[in-house]
Amino acid sequence: MKKTILTLLASAAMSASAFAADVAPAIIYDLGGKFDKSFNEAAYNGAEQFKKETGIEYSEFEISNDAQREQALRRFAGEGKDPIVMAGFSWAAALEKVAAEYPDTDFAIIDMVVDKPNVRSVVFKEQEGSYLVGVMAAIASKTGKTGFVGGMDIPLIHKFACGYIGGVKSVNADNTVFEAYTGSDPSAWNDPVKGGEIAKSQIDQGADVVYHAAGGTGVGVLQAAADAGALGIGVDSNQNGLQPGHVLTSMLKRVDVAVYNAMNDAKNDKFSYGFNALGLAEDGVGYAMDDNNKDLVTPEMLEAVEKAKADIISGAVEVHDYMSDESCPY
Repeated sequence: MKKTILTLLASAAMSASAFAADVAPAIIYDLGGKFDKSFNEAAYNGAEQFKKETGIEYSEFEISNDAQREQALRRFAGEGKDPIVMAGFSWAAALEKVAAEYPDTDFAIIDMVVDKPNVRSVVFKEQEGSYLVGVMAAIASKTGKTGFVGGMDIPLIHKFACGYIGGVKSVNADNTVFEAYTGSDPSAWNDPVKGGEIAKSQIDQGADVVYHAAGGTGVGVLQAAADAGALGIGVDSNQNGLQPGHVLTSMLKRVDVAVYNAMNDAKNDKFSYGFNALGLAEDGVGYAMDDNNKDLVTPEMLEAVEKAKADIISGAVEVHDYMSDESCPY
């Protein structure tokens, strides 16, 4: 009997080991670096959560230029990594080619749709989360003027801006929102000096709350706001702690959840393909509350933002999606 039990246990262990060996996840970050305290770092946190919970190691790579995209994808696919997760819309062109070359490999891309049978495309309703922080900004503002600093000047970041403007204007249609971008190429994501300069310019014009959607560049935006005695609003990850007491909130974009789900679904043989959109109803976006900002957020603000959240989820309020119609009606 004892021998039989030991044999069964050994067999079960071998089966579990063999199953785990079939899952060899990899993540490739976008320009700006793994520790950008924003988008890429959120992706890293999702991979780390998966490793912590499962004990399964993952491979990772940080590109330094666009020319490395196809090379990195092919290397991981050729090594048998599966699933391969890419953080960022800029991976789309490379993935179109490589996914076709490796039809038996599962891929997941965040922030862009790639229509291939072995690809999961995860996008977010950033406009919904941005609307919420816009409501908070408008109530917190004493001047009736707020700012928005975007990174790369592309439709995806205008999506953040438009949702934010909608939230601000829902509180007071006469409020002013200054809007600017740090550049038109990928370097726009990693220029905190320029981000700080733009934020200071907006503050000099009267903005007392500035929201950024600029990756690593946003660190400079939050610093400039704190230095000027204004309030900043973070993005993607919870950035409230970067300038404690000077960051009103952060618009959470749960990139970590998208990465964790992709790896965990592959582990559990539940990896699915196609288009996956995450908004407030799916807990894909939101706003951050913690000890760093609790004294900045009034009961009035909380009541207003929770009402806006409920109205968006119920459909009573529809936030304009700049990606479906490249205009902003607010």
